[in-house]
Amino acid sequence: MLIHKWLTTFGRYLMLMGRTFSRPERLRMFLKQYVKEMAQLGVNSIGIVLLISFFIGAVICIQMKLNIQSPWMPRWVSGYTTREIMLLEFSSSIMCLILAGKVGSNIASEIGTMRVTQQIDALEIMGVNSASYLILPKIAGMVTIMPFLVIFSSAMGIVGAYGTAYVGHVLAPDDLTLGLQHDFKSWFVWMSIIKSLFFAFIISSVPAYFGYTVEGGSVNVGKASTDAVVTSSAIILCSDVFLTQLLS
Repeated sequence: MLIHKWLTTFGRYLMLMGRTFSRPERLRMFLKQYVKEMAQLGVNSIGIVLLISFFIGAVICIQMKLNIQSPWMPRWVSGYTTREIMLLEFSSSIMCLILAGKVGSNIASEIGTMRVTQQIDALEIMGVNSASYLILPKIAGMVTIMPFLVIFSSAMGIVGAYGTAYVGHVLAPDDLTLGLQHDFKSWFVWMSIIKSLFFAFIISSVPAYFGYTVEGGSVNVGKASTDAVVTSSAIILCSDVFLTQLLS
């Protein structure tokens, strides 16, 4: 019974995505919405991304220095491990989990409110493809801005690590710099960006489905928003395993 419910939901999701990825009826209106969603979903998230990344980078550096560093290891190990953790997992996967809560709930509640107040029905009556009009700009905007958020996150994490070196005197800045430069593989940056593109699609499309298909009143909008965040977070974690195995 549960599997049947999941398959039914997945089928409805694919049907909605089929309607979403149709050619916009008015390209000028789509571009206007695209820029608006890119600013609302992505640019407005830069502050929280930078703040979290700074402190996570600092904490990782401190933890590596206190718990892993030993006389038997080179002094640059803390910087090396900080860089690898920020690039490989935090800036792509963990940051997208955080954005799933912020952006996903926003998308689900916005579209869900339009559904229960019959605004989507009004668009359908006017002959507008409501799925493409409402959801496609959000997906396109989120996928476009996400690589920049990942790069900002990685850079700010390294700034946080330097903060512990210069202000906290946890380790010498020269040792940190040496570790950050040691055996650097540019593919790890591209791998992080590629993963974030998949996660950006999940963050924008899954909550949009939950919001678009909500039934009932305002209470159901809140439930749909919660379900959207939980489901998108679970899908991100599952797909992270497969993408990491595929890209490594």
